[in-house]
Amino acid sequence: MIETLKPQTTEQVVEALAWASAEESPVEILGTGTKRGFGRPMGDGNRTIAHAVDLSGLSGITLYEPEELVLSAWAGTPLAEIEAAVAEEGQMLAFEPPALARLYGSTGGTLGGMIACNLAGPRRIKAGAARDHILGIESVTGRGELVKSGGRVVKNVTGYDLSKLLTGSFGTLAALTQITIKVLPAPETVETVLLTGLDDAAAVRAMALAMNSSHEVSAAAHVPVVHAGAVHGGSDAVTAIRIEGFVPSVAARSAALQELLRLAGPVSTLDAEASKAFWASIRDVEPFVDGNQALWRLSVTPSEAPVIVADIPGGQPVYDWGGGLIWCRSDDGDAIRAAVAAHGGGHATLIRASEEMRRTANVFEPQPAPLAALSARVKESFDPRHILNPGRMYEGV
Repeated sequence: MIETLKPQTTEQVVEALAWASAEESPVEILGTGTKRGFGRPMGDGNRTIAHAVDLSGLSGITLYEPEELVLSAWAGTPLAEIEAAVAEEGQMLAFEPPALARLYGSTGGTLGGMIACNLAGPRRIKAGAARDHILGIESVTGRGELVKSGGRVVKNVTGYDLSKLLTGSFGTLAALTQITIKVLPAPETVETVLLTGLDDAAAVRAMALAMNSSHEVSAAAHVPVVHAGAVHGGSDAVTAIRIEGFVPSVAARSAALQELLRLAGPVSTLDAEASKAFWASIRDVEPFVDGNQALWRLSVTPSEAPVIVADIPGGQPVYDWGGGLIWCRSDDGDAIRAAVAAHGGGHATLIRASEEMRRTANVFEPQPAPLAALSARVKESFDPRHILNPGRMYEGV
């Protein structure tokens, strides 16, 4: 049985991890545990994980200066609390973090978990990933040492930018305790231009046309007919292009975009409220919440996306990021990676699967030998006794 330690302060996290390091006792680092199913089942040879360090006790916004577009919060702060606070000030987390808890049969999610997994939603094509919005980070390494990187302004990095290194490390390098992020003004309104009835290849071409235009597209997705009901309640495939900003600008850009795309297929629009619901469904991967088949996230060359999907039996995809992100189902990881490698390369990540599949398959893209060696050296620097989330990303890391 795993004993859970629930520190209330940074000092208690330091104490807990210093003890674990001295005892060479592996620990699970978690917040609310909503993403326990994301990554490999943890384990490290003959050592069993007997303790968990629950960071949900480190909760609350410690600094929010809307006029400076800066927010600091403890890592265990519920993401919903942060989004509500910035929304009250007409601001947002621009990288649009997805709420993936329902994929794993849970609810909630914390700031630390989102940063640890480097999650970003449909606006990533315009705003970047989570790591691009971190100003500063405080964490405790596997040595039991407190480390701080960055600060509260954009131009604050000297030496190594540890914030970007720790973002997306899934708790294998350090336990995040406090995070400072930049926020941005929320758009005054949003409108979505819809094309209906396009096949995958035509949809990718239409999204590329829109994204390469001067109309400042903030998201582009394609939902094939198999998922139409789950996303927009319709019965036909839809290709969606989102426009955000001030009301007059959105109206003008939407009209121009409709004219640009009218030869591609039937064009319609979604108003602000309908747009928000549509993109929340895309962001949170709603078409794949139900079902037992393994779920993959592929990061690929957009123009190659339809060809890759054609090589995956029964993939049933949803395309985001203009085709650069593919969500699809498949229990055949070898076929997934072969298809990606054969058409321009990219990355395939197993987002949800049975524990047995996550144990035997490569959850994350296999690393070339030089990169794997570098990852091992970084792990040794932060966690020489391999006590933090051992094996969560790669065996031995």
